[in-house]
Amino acid sequence: MMEMSPLLGYALDWANLLLKWAHVIVAVAWIGSSFYFVMLDNSLTPPTDPALRDKGVGGELWAVHGGGFYNPQKYLGAPKNLPSNLHWFYWESYSTWLTGFALFTVVYLFNAGTFLIDKSVYDWSPGVAVGAALGFLAGFWIVYDLVCRTLGKGPKGDEVVGMVLFAVVVFAAWLACQLFAGRAAFLLVGAMMATSMSANVFFWIIPGQRKVIASMKAGQPVDPVHGQRGKQRSVHNTYFTLPVLFAMLSNHYSWAYSHPQNWLVLVLIMLAGALIRQFFVARHKTEVAGVAAPWHWAVAGVVVLLGVAVWLAPKPAPVVPAATPAVPAVAVAAAPAASGASASGDAASSAAQAVPAAVPAAPLSQFQQVQAIVAQRCVMCHSAALANKGVMLHTPELVSQHAQQIYQQAVVLKAMPLNNATQITDAERAELGKWYQAGAPK
Repeated sequence: MMEMSPLLGYALDWANLLLKWAHVIVAVAWIGSSFYFVMLDNSLTPPTDPALRDKGVGGELWAVHGGGFYNPQKYLGAPKNLPSNLHWFYWESYSTWLTGFALFTVVYLFNAGTFLIDKSVYDWSPGVAVGAALGFLAGFWIVYDLVCRTLGKGPKGDEVVGMVLFAVVVFAAWLACQLFAGRAAFLLVGAMMATSMSANVFFWIIPGQRKVIASMKAGQPVDPVHGQRGKQRSVHNTYFTLPVLFAMLSNHYSWAYSHPQNWLVLVLIMLAGALIRQFFVARHKTEVAGVAAPWHWAVAGVVVLLGVAVWLAPKPAPVVPAATPAVPAVAVAAAPAASGASASGDAASSAAQAVPAAVPAAPLSQFQQVQAIVAQRCVMCHSAALANKGVMLHTPELVSQHAQQIYQQAVVLKAMPLNNATQITDAERAELGKWYQAGAPK
């Protein structure tokens, strides 16, 4: 494993910071506008003004915000006269994907041997792992798009597409967790779904809208299929949003991605997010209809989350009886055999004056040195009594199990110990790095 120069590491840290900052900003803009238009679409009421109906308005909403009143209107098909200052919503999507992919490249693809690969999960070369990761992004879009185009027709097309896509996501989550480090696998599943969200905008929603406008300018009838396709993909995007957000945030919670059944943890929490999103989408419609909110969707999502939380809760540590201190070996001086009380007295005197033998201390192995560092710098926050982030390091087996996380957090990122509260030294970080780069031997 090639060691990174301090200057290059520093430059990548800056790239990480700036890309993450930009990614969050544009993602907030995209998700915010997406949620707003989903709410708007499901909250419209038929206009009461005959003039609006004559113009082709099919629904409107009155709202108040920031001290002003707003009256957004939606046309049936397209307005009779196309305005010149038409605003397009697509750069939020494109910017989110571009910054996200750049961030994924800087953190995971550039450091594939550290963050993408976990040799205890699957031992392969960084180049092949990077190719497989990119294959996940492209492959899911190809399958998703094919499913939508072939199975999305008919009265129950949306339900069929939903069930098939759920099965595809479950399989992809399972496969990713068999091939990549848990942290990377969670992020990769979210990234493949986010890629399809942006691809929906790039390949279907925006081109469809451009065709509608071109037909209007040419004086030709507008094909409604473009609006139908755009609506279908837009709805898919809104259901993908909360699952994708969890996948992106999951790298902070090792108790989720390091679980033996981590793929199932990922699927269940993403499912909970989709159920909760369904509640909000349906709630907009029930408010307009004046009926009770569909709380069963939200309750179902919360129940799934609670079930996962109970399932993953740390088990009580077994009570281990205190070990009896070992008695040091003593060298007893040999005394010649004698008879009578004199012999007994001499033997007792020899035994009383016996001293421990001076045994030279054996040098610590590399793993023992690592254990000593972890015990001094990490265990106070990562033990059976206090398992921060679900990580425990108080036994040799646990240190080996979490070797990659130790390397990532303490050596590469230098994020742990938090605020360096235990004063780990650069030499100790280097020792941990040497151990991991040597294959984390025991």
